Amino acid sequence: MNKEKRTEIFTRLRNENPAPETELEYSSPYELLVAVALSAQATDVSVNKATRKLFPVANTPEQMVALGEEGLKEYIKTIGLFNSKAKNVVEMSRLLLERHGGEVPETRDELVALPGVGRKTANVVLNTAFRQIAMAVDTHIFRVSNRTKIAPGKNVDEVEARLIRLVPKEFLMDAHHWLILHGRYVCVARKPKCGSCIIEDLCEFRQKTSD
Repeated sequence: MNKEKRTEIFTRLRNENPAPETELEYSSPYELLVAVALSAQATDVSVNKATRKLFPVANTPEQMVALGEEGLKEYIKTIGLFNSKAKNVVEMSRLLLERHGGEVPETRDELVALPGVGRKTANVVLNTAFRQIAMAVDTHIFRVSNRTKIAPGKNVDEVEARLIRLVPKEFLMDAHHWLILHGRYVCVARKPKCGSCIIEDLCEFRQKTSD
């Protein structure tokens, strides 16, 4: 795929959604960090349902540590892997207080040093909360990048590196959101909705469908 095609793809995605946002509900970097940590192998819908009850009770590291692991489990038990997530979120909160004065750090190295925070989670927080250029490659972005040939790669690290290199600079800040939303609602896993896709004519997927 050439640069002109990529530019047109992201131009169309931007025209359709000029200010894309995460579907996770949050009102501070800490709330976003917790929500993203909880969203691993879970839907944003299920996380939002839990955090609507959790955040009024505990939305700071101090409150989360005070709530404790068992207390947190009561709020997130409807989310997959809730036992390990509760342990990680409470320990992560304790370390934020110990190492960062209760503030969410703004560097990837400091973020991934926290329990339950991998590169993908760190990239979401850096991009969404702190408006840094970062590409959080989840299953949707991995699929869209490979299927369309925007930035094909054998693994998430390859796709992340290629997206950062190949997406035209003017679109880099919001590219993560456009791609994830496109994968979630249009370029879906089982049968992509090619017939109602605004970039169908630019996409290089060979087995296009007529939805």
